[in-house]
Amino acid sequence: MLAFRGIATNLLTRSTIFMLAYHFGEFLRSMKQVLTLVVKLQPTSKQTQLLGYTAQAFADACNYINKTVKPNLTNRNSIQAVCYQDVKERFGLTANHVVRACARVAANRLTAKQKGRKVKHFKPTSFDCDTRTFRFIETGYLASISTTGKRAKIPMRVSNYHIGKLSGQNPTSAQVCQHQDGDWYVHIQLKSDAPPP
Repeated sequence: MLAFRGIATNLLTRSTIFMLAYHFGEFLRSMKQVLTLVVKLQPTSKQTQLLGYTAQAFADACNYINKTVKPNLTNRNSIQAVCYQDVKERFGLTANHVVRACARVAANRLTAKQKGRKVKHFKPTSFDCDTRTFRFIETGYLASISTTGKRAKIPMRVSNYHIGKLSGQNPTSAQVCQHQDGDWYVHIQLKSDAPPP
């Protein structure tokens, strides 16, 4: 009987190990890695104004959301359900920018909550874009960005490194930022499968 129990335990252990290894392999195959490329934009003076207005409206929307929505809400969908229409009407942002503003407030609140702090203020130095508000155009290396005024197609200052990484890519998210030097940059997120371990 003891020998039988040892064999059953041994088989169960091997079977469990096999299943864990299988599921871990599936988990690794489903993982994505994200590379963020920071590329300088070369906007005209009019496009620079549009980017500035959009960043200001985005920050104002984030501050308004943070001030008016219950502070204990940290889920972006819950925040969005409470204030979406009001924010869209007040700040002249596109629908997707309003969704991204709700997501930014939610993410900042969650981080602040984990650190035992409160979100203080959002500065007008950046705004988040998704697949509908940002598009990379490989021909001519342009960033097509939705702003509060209109969609702007802005040339990017690309290096050979950028060209290699962006070749054939269709990025689905980006962040448009004004760096400390006063110039505008686009932080493009490129997703790909993680290499095998």
